[in-house]
Order: sequence, then C-alpha cells, then structure tokens
Amino acid sequence: MTNPSSTADEILACARTLIVAGGYNGFSYADVAEVVGIRKPSIHHHFASKVDLVRTLVSRYRAEAEAGLAALERNVTDPRDQLKSYVGYWAACISDATAPFCVCALLASELPILPEEVALEVRAHFRALASWLASVMERGRRKGQLHLASAAKIEAEGFMATIHGAMLSARAYGDPKMFGVITAPLLERLSTKR
Repeated sequence: MTNPSSTADEILACARTLIVAGGYNGFSYADVAEVVGIRKPSIHHHFASKVDLVRTLVSRYRAEAEAGLAALERNVTDPRDQLKSYVGYWAACISDATAPFCVCALLASELPILPEEVALEVRAHFRALASWLASVMERGRRKGQLHLASAAKIEAEGFMATIHGAMLSARAYGDPKMFGVITAPLLERLSTKR
C-alpha cells in the first residue's frame, strides 16, 4: 500500500510540472491521474478540488522558497553575494531544467482567471520575495556594497521583475543562456559605484 503523504506529494509534484508546462488551465485531474498512475477519485481523496490542489502547491512552494532564502541568509552573509546566489540558483534551475520557471511568476500572469484562494497565495509569495530582496538591498546599501538608484523597495520590485522576465525570455528563445544575458547587467549595475 502506498503512503498517503507520498501520494499527495507525487500529486503536488505532478501538478507543479503541469502548471509550468501549461498554466493553471493547462491540466486536469485526468492528466494528473495518468502521470501519477492513480485514479481521479484518489486525487479527490487528497485534494477535494483543483483549487485546493493548486492552493496547497503554491503554499508549499512559498514555504520552500522562504526556507531557501533563510538558508541563503545563514550561509552567505554578503548582500551582493546573496543576490548573486539567488540569481545563480535560477540560472542553474533553468539550465538543467529542474525548475525552468517560477511557479508563482507563471501563475501571476494568470491572476485574472485564478480562483481567489490561489491568487492570495501567489500574491503572498511576491510580497515575501520582494520584502527579502528589499532587506538585502538595504543592507547592501548600508555596507556600501550595492548602489541603488532608488529606494530599496523599488529596486527590489525591479530586480524581481527582471528575474521573472529573464525566465520568460529564456523560455521564449529556447535558450537557458538568455537568463544570464539579461541578469548579468542587473547585478553589474547594482555593484558598480556611480
């Protein structure tokens, strides 16, 4: 007999892959059942509806991202290096296709059609990431390591938008290297004294 939590985890992993491939409306429970090798009613046992499934997925994704950022804070103390590590994480994920696109960035492009429960989780991810980036940038400014053209909060929003846009460009061109082509000047601009 399969472990119920491992089945739920398999369902979530499958849903994540399907969302990255085709968005919120790009998959159904039938698709998940086929990939995971279970019947549709088994999915309903773990997640009563698609809204529950995707809300849980985004909530876990957000928790994983926050844990990853906390680990980055513990392991890398220099704010400039924290930003480089964050960009490097995504460059590696895009290059080896382990996580070719941020699930929340992709879902954000679908906000007008998302159920409110899912939209709330997506917005919470963006707020948490922007807050972390702003704190890193502010620390970097205070230490003289980062040179910001505007307030840390505004720079953080621009940084986040550039990272997500670079993901989109790498996908559009079918070239993982495009991510670095776009993000390298961003990091250079923040590190260069004016």
